Amino acid sequence: MSHDSTAAPEAAARKLSGRRRKEIVAVLLFSGGPIFESSIPLSVFGIDRQDAGVPRYRLLVCGGEEGPLRTTGGLELSAPHGLEAISRAGTVVVPAWRSITSPPPEEALDALRRAHEEGARIVGLCTGAFVLAAAGLLDGRPATTHWMYAPTLAKRYPSVHVDPRELFVDDGDVLTSAGTAAGIDLCLHIVRTDHGNEAAGALARRLVVPPRRSGGQERYLDRSLPEEIGADPLAEVVAWALEHLHEQFDVETLAARAYMSRRTFDRRFRSLTGSAPLQWLITQRVLQAQRLLETSDYSVDEVAGRCGFRSPVALRGHFRRQLGSSPAAYRAAYRARRPQGERPPMDVDTAPGPTPTLHPEGGGPVPLQTRRTAAANAVGPAATSSLATAADNGREAYAGSRASLPGQRSGA
Repeated sequence: MSHDSTAAPEAAARKLSGRRRKEIVAVLLFSGGPIFESSIPLSVFGIDRQDAGVPRYRLLVCGGEEGPLRTTGGLELSAPHGLEAISRAGTVVVPAWRSITSPPPEEALDALRRAHEEGARIVGLCTGAFVLAAAGLLDGRPATTHWMYAPTLAKRYPSVHVDPRELFVDDGDVLTSAGTAAGIDLCLHIVRTDHGNEAAGALARRLVVPPRRSGGQERYLDRSLPEEIGADPLAEVVAWALEHLHEQFDVETLAARAYMSRRTFDRRFRSLTGSAPLQWLITQRVLQAQRLLETSDYSVDEVAGRCGFRSPVALRGHFRRQLGSSPAAYRAAYRARRPQGERPPMDVDTAPGPTPTLHPEGGGPVPLQTRRTAAANAVGPAATSSLATAADNGREAYAGSRASLPGQRSGA
């Protein structure tokens, strides 16, 4: 899912400087970036499709550092422009960054800051969000990135309100997308914003992709655990929670096991994961319910009890908010997709206990409640063997309200 933006008031009021042109799109490439993500804006904005009713953009491909730029498969690229060309662009796209743990070149960050100050629209696709965050352009803003990197983005840049459920986030003059194909979704959204639905639809037909995709990143989330807080004392509490999801306990119980007050526990948990512990706990219960619906013949009422929900009504409400479907409808759709006659992966009598997943999200800004989706987060790698085993089967998902338009998240 995602969401259109009417932009923050201060962003909407800003005008493009005289030397920049709205129709010029600069794509900033770095060595080590994946070629697929890098090629998306080049294809969308760099090919003349006026015969199909798509208004033409002028593309400037800029090297963010000295070339040649090495990319996927050992290919070497030579960008025709340097950072100076960014000064002419009304839109600057960073399609990818080679490492979520290393800082981008300061010269490139300065160029992005100047572009933003002069009214340019700044776009980060996938790990390009890390470049925007390093430049300080995402501070206090909602943003997204590939679900696999969302925990790291939330932890490294705590002032960024990371929403890992979305395919893309439009916050007016700064836009970010999830991984790979979601970059196409965001680029189509930009064309739609600039030139309307007909132009975006014509471009989508040329690319043979949907004009708008429904849903968000939840369906793609992996079962592995992030690798960041395994040595933290809270990892033991998290491991206990994941092993006892079938029991009814609350955050106060977890705080007591951590020998902390509820307030201290909440603060510590959020600082490590970007998520409130209550939202995280609800998400883990929903994930376990999802797994039992897939692998067992328990009734929905029994699933609710085995996942620690106080009633089937509570399960249904949380399940629908996270996955956009009722438990019964989810099970029916899941079984309809399986080959006829295939048995569930395990019998109900041998189904193991709760399986975990831990997730960070960007903590929500109190003054910007209407501009963000609260997400449930994963916590960190297994500090114990139980967490490591659970990592093989755990599910990741983020809870929160859903945007009104499919595939899009708004900053408004």
